[in-house]
Amino acid sequence: MQYYSLSSYLKDTFGTKVYKLSLQSGCSCPNRDGTLGTGGCTFCSQGGSGDFAAPLLPIDQQIRLAKERVNRKFPGSIPESERKYIAYFQSYTNTYGDPARLLKLFKEALSYPEIAAISIGTRPDCLPEEIISMLSNLNQIKPVYVELGLQTIHERTARRIHRGYPLETFNDAYRRLTDHGIRVVVHVILGLPGETQEDMLATVRYLAKLKPVLHGIKLQLLHILRGTKLAEEFESCPFPVMTLEEYCDIIVRCLKLLPPETVVHRITGDGPKSLLIAPLWSGDKKRVLNTLQKAIREA
Repeated sequence: MQYYSLSSYLKDTFGTKVYKLSLQSGCSCPNRDGTLGTGGCTFCSQGGSGDFAAPLLPIDQQIRLAKERVNRKFPGSIPESERKYIAYFQSYTNTYGDPARLLKLFKEALSYPEIAAISIGTRPDCLPEEIISMLSNLNQIKPVYVELGLQTIHERTARRIHRGYPLETFNDAYRRLTDHGIRVVVHVILGLPGETQEDMLATVRYLAKLKPVLHGIKLQLLHILRGTKLAEEFESCPFPVMTLEEYCDIIVRCLKLLPPETVVHRITGDGPKSLLIAPLWSGDKKRVLNTLQKAIREA
């Protein structure tokens, strides 16, 4: 079985391998600052899902440090001077702030010639028209990708993980972003507490039917990390977590549901090993990726 991987899409689009620079915008989150809640989604660590991002510094320093980290990790055959990058604003909710400040920040990131595009992680309920108009204008300079943390279509699960918005809010944000020609990448977490395999497949099936066709998807294994509300729940009343074999099976079934043109940005993920409570097998990233790719090839 084949799927349209992120690496293939980036080579098709930019003509070379492209690396992501994990950056911070300095934004908070309405699910943390008291607007909707104070603890965030139950699975979200103190790093706001950006545990590997560069420290919060002026953007030129963040880009320099993130490039140094990427170049150490991927020495490769491409000279550093010829590499292209995506500025990925990952931590917390990167459209939740003063639009003028965010515009200045994002434009500065895009001004670097080696930055080929920008990717902005956010919530569907933090996209007022002023922000979407700003993103649309930036999209005329270089490609803009907006990453929406949906996680699940099931309202009962959304309440359990304290997501803080209904499915209709996602639908509205998706429509308005795509109406402006902005590429949307949707995050889905597999293995959320209380969800069956059919529940997970229903979420992916729903996304596979979106119009216009979904640009990209991230399929993420649920990680239970120390310091989260989910960790407290798991330790006081343990719930089942997937085995590696079960995860491989659900990934294969999810990939089969997606349109061939939808870019699969991720088929797993990794949290800091120092914080990982479960599933412990996910800490061996090389083994996980090798096992996943074998299962996909044989499907």
